[in-house]
Amino acid sequence: MNEPGLIEFAEHGSDGQRGNLLGVQPYMRTSDYASEEAFFAKLDGYMQAARGRGWLGPRTIVVWPEYIGTWLASTGEGPAVAQAATLNGAMRRLAAGHALRFAGALLRSREQDRVSAALFRVQAEAMARSYQAVFSRLARQYAVTMAAGSIMLPAPEVRAGAVAAGSGPIYSVSAVFRPDGTAHPELARKTAPTTAEASFVTAATAAELPVFDTPAGRLGVLICADAWYPEPYARLKAGGAELVAVPSFVTADAFWDKPWGGYDGAPTPAGVDAADVGVLSAGQAWRKYALAGRLALSGARHGINVFLRGALWDLGPDSGTALAVSGDQVAEAGRAGAAIMSVWV
Repeated sequence: MNEPGLIEFAEHGSDGQRGNLLGVQPYMRTSDYASEEAFFAKLDGYMQAARGRGWLGPRTIVVWPEYIGTWLASTGEGPAVAQAATLNGAMRRLAAGHALRFAGALLRSREQDRVSAALFRVQAEAMARSYQAVFSRLARQYAVTMAAGSIMLPAPEVRAGAVAAGSGPIYSVSAVFRPDGTAHPELARKTAPTTAEASFVTAATAAELPVFDTPAGRLGVLICADAWYPEPYARLKAGGAELVAVPSFVTADAFWDKPWGGYDGAPTPAGVDAADVGVLSAGQAWRKYALAGRLALSGARHGINVFLRGALWDLGPDSGTALAVSGDQVAEAGRAGAAIMSVWV
């Protein structure tokens, strides 16, 4: 498994001075979430590595993976949470550390998984603040656009250029930060939570998906499972998308090579061959039914899909392979750990 100091680099296409999608597939540890500064330092290391390759410019869009902001829920909670053997153990310690606030949030939460919902509500303000601070700082420092992976927040919104949490349903969202560090007014919200997420995460509708103006072109962001359904692509096409970013996260060990288990969470869309379930590998299904197989539906020509990797409690996110798509050309990178991929547009 490649550690962060052993980054795999991959380049797709050539620099035509029109910009690039820069996918960062980081290798994260629980210690990287110990503090806001530790989180910044880890991500900044990847940015420095990309700059060293000459891959950063005024038209660069940096794409981070799903859930990279979600684990900010553990920031500042000390070694008891970070060193827990399992995510459930970490959640129990987190709840115990905020017993009164957790109890209040638990009473207010109406989701099926009230415990997870309550914990994210307890941590929401601090999570949003750190997410905003780190990605805004990186975008401003390197003068690039940032599609900042995803974070789970209650009633999230952008206020005066900053991501903020509110009071209401929990959504999985991605912010896009401009080169001046301000967040675009709209957030990309996940429309197809997985079965595990759906117990406390509210699904958005495809009609809510924004298309972002960037120096490299109009950008659509589809959070993980959204890339497996035709409706989000149709929405991006209506918005004039030219580029598509897909931040992803999977927890199963060796997931990419295991038999594909079919759709999870939302109904299987039309056009999916039922005979592929259990026959194709997950990686083959990802190519056929997600970004690589559906990009043309968006009207965009270039897209990138990156995954979160690392050692995070018992989640085992050592699966998923960064994919670059340009027209009918598909390239992969990052089977073994940390990777940075540049897709020239």
